[in-house]
Amino acid sequence: MGKLNTLSVKSIKKVGLHSDGGGLYLKVQKSKDPNQPNKSWIFRWGTDGKNTLGLGSLRHVTLSEARELAAKNHRLTKQGINPKTERDQLRAETDAASKVISFEEAYLLFIESQKASWTNKKHLQQWTNTLEQYAKPVIGSTPCSAVTVNQIASILEPIWTEKHETATRIRQRIEKVLDWTTVKGYRTGDNPAKLKGNLEHILPKFERLANHFNAMPYVDVPSMFSSIGASPVLSAKALLFCVLTGTRTTEARGATWDEIDLENQLWIIPKQRMKKKKEHRIPLSDQATEILKTISKVEGSPYVFNGQSRTKKHAPLSNMAMLNYLQETLNHPKFTVHGFRSSFRDWAGETTDHQREVIEQALAHQLKDQAEAAYQRGDYMEKRKLLMNDWADYCFGVGKYAPAETSAT
Repeated sequence: MGKLNTLSVKSIKKVGLHSDGGGLYLKVQKSKDPNQPNKSWIFRWGTDGKNTLGLGSLRHVTLSEARELAAKNHRLTKQGINPKTERDQLRAETDAASKVISFEEAYLLFIESQKASWTNKKHLQQWTNTLEQYAKPVIGSTPCSAVTVNQIASILEPIWTEKHETATRIRQRIEKVLDWTTVKGYRTGDNPAKLKGNLEHILPKFERLANHFNAMPYVDVPSMFSSIGASPVLSAKALLFCVLTGTRTTEARGATWDEIDLENQLWIIPKQRMKKKKEHRIPLSDQATEILKTISKVEGSPYVFNGQSRTKKHAPLSNMAMLNYLQETLNHPKFTVHGFRSSFRDWAGETTDHQREVIEQALAHQLKDQAEAAYQRGDYMEKRKLLMNDWADYCFGVGKYAPAETSAT
C-alpha cells in the first residue's frame, strides 16, 4: 500500500481503477458532473483480482480507513476465508440480533395490534391477565426464537386437567403470539405451542364430558306455553318469542325493531350479532308476529325487549330475565332457555318430515359435511316458513303435529 495519497485521491478524475497496493483500489466512475466523478473503494483478491468487495464511497470512507479494511480483508484471504462471505454473515448476525424480542414484549405488541378488532372489551383483559399469570413467569424473558415445546408443556401441565378450558385458551393464545412473531421475522421453524402432532404427545389425556344445556323435553313444551298463556310480563313474551324462533338468548333479547319486518313476517339478524358472524333470516310465524304486536315501543330505544329497571329502559332485557321467569316463575329449575333449541331440534327430527338441512338452517347451524355445505347456496326460506309455522302450531297445541290430547283442537 502507499501508491495513493490524500491529495491524489481527491484530484484523480480518470475513470477506472487506481491501485493503492495490497488489493485496495480507488474506483472512479462517470457522473453527471464531469468535474465530480463518483469515487469508491474496492478490495480485490484472487487470480487477476477476479473477486471484488466494495468498501464504501470516498465520501464516507477515508483513505486510511480504506487501508485498514483492505488489510483486514487481506488477512482473511490468507486464512482461506472469503471476505464477502464473512461480511454477509456478520450482517445477518447483526440483523438477527436486532430482531431479538422476548415473549413478554411479543405478546404485548401482539395484543396492541389486535385490540382494535376485538368487539368484546373483555378480550383485552383476558388475554393480558392469562398470559401474565401463566406464561410470563416461565417464558416472559425468553427470546421468542428460543421458546421450546417443553417450556410450553410446563406452563400447561399443572392446569391441563383441572382447568382444561383455561389451559386450552392459554395454549391457543401462546400459539397465536408465536405465529405472529414468525410472520414478523422474530423466529423461524415450527410453533412449539401447536397441539396436533406436538403437545398432544406430551400433555396428559383429557376426556371431555358432554356439557349440553338442559333442555325441556319437546312433549312438555305445549304445556309450558299453555301455562304462560297471554301473560303481559315482558320476560314471558321474550321467552315465547325466543322459543318460537329457535334463536339463542342473546339474539332474542337483543332484537331491534329495525331488524323486524312485521308486514312480511321476517326477522333479519345482522351478522355482527350472530355467533357465526353470518346474517340470519328468520320467517316469523303468525303466533310470533302476534306477540310482537302486543309489545309497545319504548321511545328512544331501538330494542323490542327493553330492560325493566329505570336505569336500563334503553338497554335490552337482562340476560337473566327469561331464565328467571322459566326457572322461578314457571318452576322449571332444571331447564335453560338455550335448551329449547334442542327441544325444537328433537321435535323436528323425531316427529316431522322436514329435511335435516332445513332444520339445521333454521338453527343457524353450519353443516359439518363440507362437501354438502359447498352445494348449499340458499337458506331454504320457503321450506323454513313451513317448519316454523308447524313448530309454532305445535307449541300452542294445534296443527297436524299437535300432541295427542290436543290434536282435535
